[in-house]
Amino acid sequence: MAVTADLEKIVDKAWQDKSLQEILDAPVEALAGVSENGAKLIREALGIKTIGELGRNKYFRAAQALAALADAN
Repeated sequence: MAVTADLEKIVDKAWQDKSLQEILDAPVEALAGVSENGAKLIREALGIKTIGELGRNKYFRAAQALAALADAN
């Protein structure tokens, strides 16, 4: 299934023409607004190295679910 998205505001310019799998395998600092130092801190604190790992992390998923519930009320 093909997925299209405007990645301009989501990932750094160098990653905007990559496939979804390449983006998921990219280092966290490929996300727009995340510095190398920020990614390093995430890696050291949680062991997260890639965008895919970040998106699938149970703590981030729990926080997102809680925020969505709060926003729905």
